[in-house]
Amino acid sequence: MGSALRKIRLLLEMVKFEHTIFALPFALISMLLAARGLPNLLSGRTVFWILMAMVGARSTAMAFNRLADAHIDRENPRTASRHIPAGILTRSQVVLFLAVALGLFEVSAWQLNPLCITLSPVALVFLLGYSYTKRFTSLCHLVLGFAIGLAPLGAWIAVRGEFHLLPTLLGLVVMLWIGGFDIIYALQDYEFDSQNPHLFSLPKRIGKANALRVSRLMHLLMLGLLFYIGVGFGLHAWYFAGVAVVSGLIIWEQSLVKPEDLSKVNLAFFTLNGWVSVSLFVFVVLDRWLAG
Repeated sequence: MGSALRKIRLLLEMVKFEHTIFALPFALISMLLAARGLPNLLSGRTVFWILMAMVGARSTAMAFNRLADAHIDRENPRTASRHIPAGILTRSQVVLFLAVALGLFEVSAWQLNPLCITLSPVALVFLLGYSYTKRFTSLCHLVLGFAIGLAPLGAWIAVRGEFHLLPTLLGLVVMLWIGGFDIIYALQDYEFDSQNPHLFSLPKRIGKANALRVSRLMHLLMLGLLFYIGVGFGLHAWYFAGVAVVSGLIIWEQSLVKPEDLSKVNLAFFTLNGWVSVSLFVFVVLDRWLAG
């Protein structure tokens, strides 16, 4: 029993399970906005299966990424200590975990509504396909953002069973946000990527300084979209207070990283980005509760 629990802990550690906090709040924001004026649509069952779908989807994507990139991770000094290249977990163990996570995602989609299960293979194309985009395009950061940006759209469909402009815009927000900070994260591998002709990234293509400028532009567009969503869909003061907090966090995040100083990348990437999504979610809850 102890050995099995240890393996589960290692598997969750491998997929950075705690980083589900990045995209999950945006899915929950979309869920709350989808149920506005229609509280009967938002049952405990719906919330549960949305949470399970998110956990399953992200765990599937991360496990697949670790399998696909194991040989690259082995050669990169920054990632050589990851679980597969370091021999902490076997490929068979990760494949089994991948199968369980994929099953959880599909069962969750099936439990939600027919449109969710019908569209689940489309989501998987992007969630799994992202792992190979760094082999052929410097826009891999945007592909990652797009894949994770499907979360708000999926949560809306789970509640309403239909498409809508609002979750599409929220998906664009997530795409710009994730893509922007993935560019920052990729700065750490600039030297390794530059020495490998078969790997691509924006920092490698246009240099660290220019890549940071693109990241900042993407985050500026993200904040503009958040403001537009509030105006265009009649949200209230609490929502805009949340946008203000998020703006401050994004500015702080960007200020921590410079082309010649990457010592605070982990603070910018892991800590502040978790606060971005959680803060906005809290203010949307307040907006729905106090002004909805």
